[in-house]
Amino acid sequence: MRDGLGAGRDLLGGATVMITGASSGIGAAAARLFAAEGAAVVLMARRQERLRALVGEITAGGGRALAVPGDVTVAEDAARAVKEAVNVFGRLDAAFNNAGWATAGTRLHETDDEVFARIVEVNLRGAWNCLKAQITQMLESGRGGAIVNTASVAGVVATGAAAPYVAAKHGVIGLTRAAAEEYGRQGIRVNALVVGSTRTELMDDVLTQVPALEESFVARSAQKRMARPEEVAQAAAWLCSARASFVTGAAMAVDGGWTAA
Repeated sequence: MRDGLGAGRDLLGGATVMITGASSGIGAAAARLFAAEGAAVVLMARRQERLRALVGEITAGGGRALAVPGDVTVAEDAARAVKEAVNVFGRLDAAFNNAGWATAGTRLHETDDEVFARIVEVNLRGAWNCLKAQITQMLESGRGGAIVNTASVAGVVATGAAAPYVAAKHGVIGLTRAAAEEYGRQGIRVNALVVGSTRTELMDDVLTQVPALEESFVARSAQKRMARPEEVAQAAAWLCSARASFVTGAAMAVDGGWTAA
């Protein structure tokens, strides 16, 4: 960010950051971490009660947080979250587009069209909707900003996840690179996280469907374990901060070595 946010004691001190998929998993971990690092966090997810409970937790601890319930597949919801960030905190400096949905265990020709549509809508169109709203605001402010999109090792290689998920996450990385190239001169950085297997609610749902996947997911990591949501959130926080000022268009591996070999 052009004004050097995050250069002081707190990594994100003075910044306003929008986080999607914030009601659980990586998004909730990011909400807590970003707030602890000095950011005002604007939290978006569909599950209103969980979102508001998280906001209550953050504010009770002295942080600044706002719940904006919504669905990333609805462009108007994404735009409303951006508008609320500016209305309440006066600015939007960064965003972590983390909302996603996946399934596994069904081969391409056996996958229902409705499943394909939902996976693409949440993972790819959701990122598209958020990017459009966030970049528009950052351009209008003239301050630039930083955006991080949650991709996956499935955005780099076929992992055993459903084919539509693999395709959608490849698309997220493509959107990230295109946006980074288009808006770099305006001071907007856009990066993606290539996230490996992470112990989240979504992962638990997938493993409930196909328990045998857990062994292969862990085995592919050089560290032979799944990530904690907080570990992924730490990488996102750094990319959103001024300490990553010359990093844009990157698909940064946060995968325990999954894609190293």
